[in-house]
Amino acid sequence: MRPAARISGQTIIDELTRNMELGRLEMAYSILLPCIFSVYLHPDDYARLAGVGDLVKEDARKALAARMAERNRKGVLFRRGSARKQYRIAQNDFWIEWFADSEGSVPAGDVEIHSELNDSVQPGYRGAKTTLIDREPSVTSARVERDRASTRRQPDRVYAEIQYRDDSGPQTYYITQNEVSVGRGGEDLWVDVPLYSSEEVSREHLRLRRDPASGVFAIVDQSRNGTWVNGRRLARGEEEKLPDRAEIGVAEVIKLTFQARR
Repeated sequence: MRPAARISGQTIIDELTRNMELGRLEMAYSILLPCIFSVYLHPDDYARLAGVGDLVKEDARKALAARMAERNRKGVLFRRGSARKQYRIAQNDFWIEWFADSEGSVPAGDVEIHSELNDSVQPGYRGAKTTLIDREPSVTSARVERDRASTRRQPDRVYAEIQYRDDSGPQTYYITQNEVSVGRGGEDLWVDVPLYSSEEVSREHLRLRRDPASGVFAIVDQSRNGTWVNGRRLARGEEEKLPDRAEIGVAEVIKLTFQARR
């Protein structure tokens, strides 16, 4: 087994794209793609590419997003005559970080990628492990988890958090901005909190808004099938004050647990 040619930024991007394709998870209404990537390089390759690492990661995120958009244009049918499944990721964006392998696991000219479908790994919802050279991945899962935890950047200020469970498993979203959109989203519609669920959830189902002066949150329903706060259905299109602790029902299929931080 010969070492690969000298590693390049394009090679890493190609391998990230291959890993994303291999790690996809098909669900009832959508197909989930890995979005958390830990990339391990031989120390010599890491040192040679360190100066352009941020540029390669930026290009890689664009390439992964473009491949996901391409997949959505082609689509996968639920069954004959029905709607198409949508390719999605469980975070707002792709997270990519690379590490110098100091334990002799990755040969020179090789790249080893460990991906996950979500930031909070759940049984049955893992991503994929791939290598450029035809060999078994040798970086341990414990090491990947340790490295990832030490490099994930935490927000400076969290105003509130939302916990829920959808088709991709248990989720926690930390609110760090003054306006948050929630729904199924789509290729042409960005939402901050994408819910992987049935089409009963609208593409933009509801919106939360924080008043910067008081720190108080408000909620407005923008859906077809309704939004509930602590068991009471909201009037569509009318903004209401949101309690600091609240259970938000989304189309009677998903419950969000909201808690403000003071």
